[in-house]
Amino acid sequence: MELRGWHYRYVGPAELRALVRPEGGGRRIRSAAELEDWAANPAAAELSEPVTFVVDGAGVLRLAPRRSEHVVCAGGGTVLSAGEITFGRESGRWVVRAVSNQSTGYCPDAGSWPEVAEALDAAGIGHPSGFTHEVVFRRCPACAQLNVVRDEHFVCVFCDASLPSTWNVDPSAG
Repeated sequence: MELRGWHYRYVGPAELRALVRPEGGGRRIRSAAELEDWAANPAAAELSEPVTFVVDGAGVLRLAPRRSEHVVCAGGGTVLSAGEITFGRESGRWVVRAVSNQSTGYCPDAGSWPEVAEALDAAGIGHPSGFTHEVVFRRCPACAQLNVVRDEHFVCVFCDASLPSTWNVDPSAG
């Protein structure tokens, strides 16, 4: 199934969605200069550690300090991808050292990588050819619990039912 361009809705706890405030979303990064400016802010945290990111519905990278909620970073909206990202410098240029789709609030499929790459390319930030750590999310069709699939073991950890091979966390996504 091709997921490119899917808009992922927030599927996490309601109490975390309640933290969203108008104009409180993550910092939009549309250029290396904007990343430089954001990184200079002490609130951005140490960039040697992963930070929270989303690619918003407009395809723009948004960043927030580590341990920020993805739904807050996204301003409560849908995203094209979400996860954690680590930046570094190479030859005086910003690059991505590590990036994952680890977001239990949005549970994006690994197929959302092209949206991340496009947002990074648009900002002039170097990056790998894909997620450096892919997380596989599935919702159990039997008990409706969210699962993280490990080692390609597609069995629900809550009820032992088989999990689908294709992404199904939010059937209305698209």
